[in-house]
Amino acid sequence: MDRKIVTDLESEGPGTGTLGKAMAVLEAVATADRPLRFTDILQSVRQPRGTLHRLLGHLIDEGLVVQRNDLSYEPGLRLLKLAYRSWSGNQFRDIAEPHLLRLHELTGETVHLGILRETEIIYVDKVESRQTVRMSSQIGKASPAYCTGIGKAALSSLARGELERIAAKTQFVPFTERTHRSATSLLAEIEEIRHQGHAFDREEHEAEICCVAAPIVVPEHELVAGISVTGPSYRVTMPQLAAWAADVRNAAGKIEEEARFRLGPGRVGR
Repeated sequence: MDRKIVTDLESEGPGTGTLGKAMAVLEAVATADRPLRFTDILQSVRQPRGTLHRLLGHLIDEGLVVQRNDLSYEPGLRLLKLAYRSWSGNQFRDIAEPHLLRLHELTGETVHLGILRETEIIYVDKVESRQTVRMSSQIGKASPAYCTGIGKAALSSLARGELERIAAKTQFVPFTERTHRSATSLLAEIEEIRHQGHAFDREEHEAEICCVAAPIVVPEHELVAGISVTGPSYRVTMPQLAAWAADVRNAAGKIEEEARFRLGPGRVGR
């Protein structure tokens, strides 16, 4: 990082300095479904043209962003390298992995591990189904918390005030006919999830995809996460998911217990 970025960061408040602005640009490029043109990024991050040109130049110099021949922008290979290092060295993932594998062996279906980040779930591990038809989810991908089983399970562990804050900032996109349309309906289901200890995705994010999930909470590390078993609805019925609920809760509990024992001071994945 060059001296100009460091100086700007030191002189401005958290999230308003050059580093925060550069991260906003990097996130816009990295999370887009397609390479973005300058005007696309400008509209997304709403920064002055001159500032955006300068930040993109820094990111290109550092190998975090690449400018294509058509002048659009896409993530650079250095970003992939950094993501791999973060992935391979994540203690929480290492702790959870054997429990994910056991749950996979028990069910034969796809098992996900995700961490809650505000209104989204970030998938940090996945054990693929042994079946021919599999899930399209990817490690590192973000999905809305309000319409995924793993997201709703994680949300159910939050204090009421924090849950209401996140629900209020959620944009309720109707992915399917079963997706929550409002904070009111989401909060009502979260109360049910708190009582039963597990959550279901009843084809709310993707048609014909359902799951059962349970929360994982390690307060000492401000870690709120979840684990789920997912499959296509034609193969995995709701009665079958309900039958697996206790196994999913048990796996989540073991991950919590081991994480509290093995993790040292500090935050995980923040």
